[in-house]
Amino acid sequence: MAKVLMKGNEAIGAAAIKAGCRYFFGYPITPQNELPEYMSREMQKVGGCFVQAESEVSAINMVYGAAGTGARVMTSSSSPGIALKQEGISYIAGAELPCVIVNISRGGPGLGGIQPSQADYFQSTRGGGNGDYRLLVYAPATLQEAVDLTMEAFEAADYYRNPVMVIGDGMIGQMMEPIEFREAAKRELPPKDWATTGTKGARKPNIINSLALDPAELEKHNFHLQKKYAEMEKNEVRYEMYNMENPEVVMVAYGTTARIVKNAIAMLKEAGINAGLIRPITLWPFPIRAFDEIPSTAKALLSVEMSMGQMIDDVKIANNGRLPVHFYGRAGGMIPTPDAVVEKVKEILGGVK
Repeated sequence: MAKVLMKGNEAIGAAAIKAGCRYFFGYPITPQNELPEYMSREMQKVGGCFVQAESEVSAINMVYGAAGTGARVMTSSSSPGIALKQEGISYIAGAELPCVIVNISRGGPGLGGIQPSQADYFQSTRGGGNGDYRLLVYAPATLQEAVDLTMEAFEAADYYRNPVMVIGDGMIGQMMEPIEFREAAKRELPPKDWATTGTKGARKPNIINSLALDPAELEKHNFHLQKKYAEMEKNEVRYEMYNMENPEVVMVAYGTTARIVKNAIAMLKEAGINAGLIRPITLWPFPIRAFDEIPSTAKALLSVEMSMGQMIDDVKIANNGRLPVHFYGRAGGMIPTPDAVVEKVKEILGGVK
């Protein structure tokens, strides 16, 4: 299959259409603007619908409505825009509706800047909306992976009747790489007999709602959701182990930061230092089991992030006190360099007794 050179935002849009997305609702914000721009041009070619809503709040509630019909639907935004969508995301998770949410992240807090960042880790894995809900969160490191995971996201959303997020920093959205559009692995999906498609007199109306005023009923619903999330934790964890034969230091990084770390690992090897990488592909569920595979040669862990250390909490939980945990991060749109990561590793090893 021939490869096509595409920008990340456009490639994600193309992958969504290929996966059967026919409704897109969004609002402009840098650095994801090329994605809705692409969808505005291409959706009509496949009989789909594109709407630029009047706000992010409106966009996510349009997603709620379209998802209620059983259609494949997506929205995209960047950091502060995703923050505005959090209430609607909670409603959608509570109503058990499938949709895909793309976050091409930028620096913050607040409006921040338009440069790449990974400071939305808490927002994506903990959720800014109310209640006990979870999203399946994919974090691609390449544009090919962004395409593949976007297509997979629609299958997973339908399978679990749950919102799925694809999160990439601004570099994922803005860089160009050659990609190919492969067929997504198909899941055996349950029928959408819950959808509001009109009864035609054949059945009682379906009611889609996240409101439950009876505490006992709401608790029962929460227990049901937790069983679903437990299935995600059992079946959906994805990660990469890189150069993990006999590392002295194991780094943990995701997205484009993991690519920088791989370059640092090559530089460390030339200096006679063996380092490895655990790369979470699902930020939630976090790959806790990967840390059980760390060889006994490892003396320390290093979390490398484009944030002030949001992933380090999950690293510490997964590590379970076995190794010292260190951190190196840049923020505000600044990007870690391989040289800086190398120096941090040497500093750590210099302090290990």
